[in-house]
Amino acid sequence: MSQFTIIDAHAHIFPAKIAQKATQNIGAFYDIPMCHTGAADVLLQRGERIGVTRYLVCSTATRPAQVESINSFIHDQCAEHPEFFGFATLHPAYDRIEEELDRVQEMGLHGIKLHPDFQTFDIDSAEAMAMYRHIGARGLPILFHTGDNRYDYSAPRRLRRVAEAFPDLVCIGAHFGGYQAWHESMQSLRSCPNVFFDTSSTLAFVSPDEATDMLHYFGVHRFLWGSDFPMWDHREEYHRFMALPLTDPERERIFNGTFRQLFGVS
Repeated sequence: MSQFTIIDAHAHIFPAKIAQKATQNIGAFYDIPMCHTGAADVLLQRGERIGVTRYLVCSTATRPAQVESINSFIHDQCAEHPEFFGFATLHPAYDRIEEELDRVQEMGLHGIKLHPDFQTFDIDSAEAMAMYRHIGARGLPILFHTGDNRYDYSAPRRLRRVAEAFPDLVCIGAHFGGYQAWHESMQSLRSCPNVFFDTSSTLAFVSPDEATDMLHYFGVHRFLWGSDFPMWDHREEYHRFMALPLTDPERERIFNGTFRQLFGVS
């Protein structure tokens, strides 16, 4: 158990009947062996080993027809597990965005998760920008998968255009703002005050010094800690993070402080 209060700000869960297949599909997409199956009970078991107290849980609609069922699933899981803090999904091609946002807020979900590479849309496309206008009008933050050197959909420079077009929209650029595109993230996103970051799916690929340099370059106050479960194991990600030469106040800020600030939770 950790001496710190830990909030996992990036975890994926799937319905039990498809959890194994969904997990395998993600592993195949990234060509990375997945540590676990993306089921809620497994998430809770693994997070408990390091003392995680809350989990931002989400899933992604790869097709517009999946939006409503996924959002209902996330809501039901949050009702069953008070540790869960749910983010909904949307899709730029979904044709009832305002109605679904009404339902998302009625269900008590706290933001939107988008994965442009899975959903095959450019972050800064006209259709996506129209969707952000509706999301931002409701004060909901968006957690974006950002970056991948194989695709251009979620390039950090595209997220910058979104952040500049909607300066009041809270954007969280996952994976230090650019999975496998960290240099572009540093070039594009530092000057966007409404862009925050999570630590997920990065610490296994960069050195402790490189990660620490990025944290200080962007500002520790802009970071949340995330596991990207089920891709990585909580204990391994915890130890990777604790290997960074940070002060305890900096660790506390990343483990829970930025999350508390953004979402007003105790």
